Amino acid sequence: MATPRARRLITAASLSLVVAATMAALPGTANALSSDVVISAVYGGGGNSGAIFKNDFIELANTTGSAIDVSNWSVQYASAAGVVFQLTRLTGSIPAHGRYLVQQAAGAAGTLALPTPDAIGTVPMSGTSGVVALVTNQISLVGCGTLCATAPNVKDLVGYGATANVETLAAPGLTNSTAIARSGALADTDNNAADFTSGVPKATNSAGTTASAGDPDGPGPVDPTPGTTRIHDIQGSGRISPIVGQNVTNVPGIVTAVRTTGSSRGYWFQDPSADADPLTSEGLFVFTGSTSPAVAIGDSVLATGRVTEYRPATGAQTLTELGGTINTIRLTGGNALPAAVPVALPDAYTKSGSLEAQPLEPSSYVLDWLEVREGMRVTIAEETRLISPVNTEFSELWVTLKPGQNPTPRGGSLYKSYDDPNSGRLMILALNGAPAANVGSTLAAGTTGPLDYQSFGGYVVQATQLGTITEGGLKRQKVLPPKKQGDLSVATYNVENLAASNPAAKFARLAEAVVTNLGTPDILALEEIQDNNGATDNGVVAADQTVAKFIAAIQAAGGPTYAWRSIDPNDGTDGGEPGGNIRQVFLFNPARATFVDRPGGDADTAVSVVRERPTSNQISLSVSPGRINPTSSVWASSRKPLVGEFLYDGNKQLFVIANHLNSKGGDYPLTAAVQPPVRSSEVQRVKQATEIHDFVKDLSDKSAGRARVIVLGDLNDYQFSPALQTITGNGTLLKTLIDTLPADQRYSYVFDGNSQVLDHILISPAIKGYSYGVVHINAEFADQASDHDPQIVRILTGCDVDPLPTRCLPGSPVVDQ
Repeated sequence: MATPRARRLITAASLSLVVAATMAALPGTANALSSDVVISAVYGGGGNSGAIFKNDFIELANTTGSAIDVSNWSVQYASAAGVVFQLTRLTGSIPAHGRYLVQQAAGAAGTLALPTPDAIGTVPMSGTSGVVALVTNQISLVGCGTLCATAPNVKDLVGYGATANVETLAAPGLTNSTAIARSGALADTDNNAADFTSGVPKATNSAGTTASAGDPDGPGPVDPTPGTTRIHDIQGSGRISPIVGQNVTNVPGIVTAVRTTGSSRGYWFQDPSADADPLTSEGLFVFTGSTSPAVAIGDSVLATGRVTEYRPATGAQTLTELGGTINTIRLTGGNALPAAVPVALPDAYTKSGSLEAQPLEPSSYVLDWLEVREGMRVTIAEETRLISPVNTEFSELWVTLKPGQNPTPRGGSLYKSYDDPNSGRLMILALNGAPAANVGSTLAAGTTGPLDYQSFGGYVVQATQLGTITEGGLKRQKVLPPKKQGDLSVATYNVENLAASNPAAKFARLAEAVVTNLGTPDILALEEIQDNNGATDNGVVAADQTVAKFIAAIQAAGGPTYAWRSIDPNDGTDGGEPGGNIRQVFLFNPARATFVDRPGGDADTAVSVVRERPTSNQISLSVSPGRINPTSSVWASSRKPLVGEFLYDGNKQLFVIANHLNSKGGDYPLTAAVQPPVRSSEVQRVKQATEIHDFVKDLSDKSAGRARVIVLGDLNDYQFSPALQTITGNGTLLKTLIDTLPADQRYSYVFDGNSQVLDHILISPAIKGYSYGVVHINAEFADQASDHDPQIVRILTGCDVDPLPTRCLPGSPVVDQ
């Protein structure tokens, strides 16, 4: 499961009771999040006394990389009561990452015309309170009362000022001289109050022409006198600024770090004269977008802008920052930096409920301790241990400040339950780069920089100074030689979007792992095999070239000539990287196992269990290979389990089910604004788990419990999750082999500094003698062939008797230590 990064990108069976209760208590009901077109600005004071613009306007924004046709859409306006909506029809399209301007009624005053509008209406909008809806048809909204955000065809809705017709909470009210605008990243969190801020009216049309009342893009203030607002006034004593949405002028501070690359450029500055309130941070990020700030560390500056709460992703907390049109006055350079605060995290990670609605308790909770120092310089004053490999592409690493907290034998921090996210973890982003290093390496004291918040990882030290990293000497593991020639080895390996177009070096690395580290398994279930042209989205679904190239690489590494079986998915239906059409594939050594081919399996045909005779316990598959109920809605945008029937060791029958369940994309981060975090993806995984469970139960029932079954693959969930309990029937139908390892060795993946389980091998009770292990070769290493570690189970020969011979008893190691 590869996780992409964007601008501070992020990455439960049902909505938790605390989340549901919180939502129920809010005055507005949120609509589905808009992922393409949003309302980006609203202004209702056009032509009023004191206004610059002559007309009211509504601005839309396209957040995607493709033009979007809006020719059958409309924008609709209602007063604060929201009973009658007035409709303006839209025409044309919104360009990729572009804007679309809807001009409304004019007043008697004002001196500035809008840019050429893309659509023209005659609606006189309120200059204080009202409701604007973006609707994907041209039929007036009626009968939705104050719940129009959830009405059919409503893509986005903004209620501003004194109205109850909103998404969660109302945006700030308008004035004749102020509009509301969606924050810089155009995030839609379905909370009007969080998404919109008040500022100088600014309108842009689809041609990119912009007009602004008061020319906020001009040079701004040049008076070098500090304003009355300080950073601690902006940060306040809670998570949300008490003056969010307000413009502030000439806020003083010392620049402590600068970011000059990417789309989230800006600088951190800090007031060296702290107030007496320990709950108010003295640091702040100034967001300059794609423009590099002309400041340097140590500069004394005065910053002018709009106070913004930037929420980087749905469910994430916000980062208090200065946004909008930034003006920075540099006073002097080379100033001493404010002293960095040593990081000293409390034992408890966080409290429950909506964190933004609760007072900060930094002495009790980690997330509160970090929040009250948001934007401030902090330092790691003691030597720490790396609990993730260094991601050299993004210069990211995770350390633990509590070395005795759930350690793994190889240096990581084990994720044992939802209730214990490892409160000692802290992410570091090295602004000047970081050398490659593996889990278990040490980071010397002295890492220092401002404390930021981003959805991917939450709180992060933006390190201007990185302590020395000393490599810990971690070694890759290998499978031990089998004790008997008749033992059958079965492995699972997520090969991370392997496509025929990948470099030969990737195939060689993966092949070396199969031969050297996995000992050439007799049966190998692969996940994330892409079609022949990888991410190119042109309708190709076949993966024969990808598989052939991998088999050839295994041969070149000294392995056998594997045969293979798989089923091509329908184009674009199985999720993963767009265009990649990932699927599971069986590789098998024909000298060690025989695949039982039964024709008829395809992308849409469901495999079933067949009794050879009505009263017989001998079973087979209707098709082999086959897919479990592939047309069921539970597999929407997700891989379907691949089922195969094998024979081994004197025609013993074995059923293998290779899986890759839906990812955790969309789940809230561990640092979410509402705790415990919502795990929305879990709902679909539990339904998928039910399908797998029912199929395995049919195998068991029709064979009177004699069926040897292995369920394996990337199940994208933890051994303690509802999905795993569902598949295994709470352990009565299948055994979870990761649970047979010592508790501190139960992991196959590292995410956010947590060593955790996503990959699994599960076996039926009919498999009596076995040995099992996770082969750690990727997840803990900076140099990875994949982001997952493979797993292997060895079915031991001669173990179909009672009592079991000694060599058949579980516990025999299969992996070197």
